[in-house]
This record gives sequence, C-alpha cells and structure tokens, in this order.
Amino acid sequence: METVVRMGEASASRTAGDTLACIGLGSCIGLALVDRAKGVAALAHVMLPETTQPDPPQPHKFADLAVPSLIAMAVAQGASRVRLEACLVGGAAMFSFGGSGQDIGQRNDHAVTKLLDEHRIPVRATATGGSKGRTIRVSVGADITITVREAGGIEEHLLGAVAAGKAALV
Repeated sequence: METVVRMGEASASRTAGDTLACIGLGSCIGLALVDRAKGVAALAHVMLPETTQPDPPQPHKFADLAVPSLIAMAVAQGASRVRLEACLVGGAAMFSFGGSGQDIGQRNDHAVTKLLDEHRIPVRATATGGSKGRTIRVSVGADITITVREAGGIEEHLLGAVAAGKAALV
C-alpha cells in the first residue's frame, strides 16, 4: 500500500510492503527517518523552517515541530531512537527572488539538518538543492529502501541495498 504524505503531513509504518511517498517536492523537504534493523520508517513533508504560532493546526508543516514529532512517530512504531538514520529530499530553489538572501528551499534544508544534528540523528543521504522538483519513496520492510526521482529523470536509490547514483551519500 502506498501512503502519499502531503504538505504538512507525516506518516510512519513498520508493515512490510508499505510505501511512504512525498510527490513533487519543490522547496519543501521530504524527511525520512528509518530504523533499518527494526524495519520502521517515517516520512514528513516539511514546508517551512519554523512555526510562528504556538499551536499550529499542521505541526509537520514546520521543521522545528516536524523533526521531534517524526522521531516520536518512528519510536512509537518500534524504532530504536539510537538507530534512527535520516534521508532528505527536496529543498529546491523553485523561484528566483533577486538575491534577497537564502531561498526557502535552502532554509528548509538547513533547518532540518540542524535539528537532526541536535537530536544526534545521522543524515545518510541527501538529494537537495537545484531547481527541479523531486519525489521520494520509502519502501518499508526488512530491507528498507529509499528512492528519489527528479522531475523528468529516472528513479535512483538513496538508501538500501543498491544505493548509488547522483545523490550525496554521507
């Protein structure tokens, strides 16, 4: 079963055969957290670096709220907090605003990466930046795989048994 995680949403699964997907990520970040030993995956579709209100209706929309919430969702599915690994997709510069500072894609990427570092979760792979939208798919099971497809491109593995390609592996 494929669960599409839309803007400001998050989902987690430990059911083999499930797929979690963020489709058409532009400046947003698709943040995947996985515990490969337990076969648990969680995915959030983060739109903005931080919230400006105390209790927003869509907390996963904001990096500052989405990261800790996604960690909790993964742990609730049986993940071990110390085995969590992250993959980030998106953060593209979809619009030009004439050099007015960092674009929202870069700001989202930076915010999510900083929060993962604060939570001591290693980033294992990224496909961020550029100017094209991307789709991330996380296949849940004993062999969790994460793939990315850039608009007009081919699907490439970010994490899993056959990870290779243009993605930055860290």
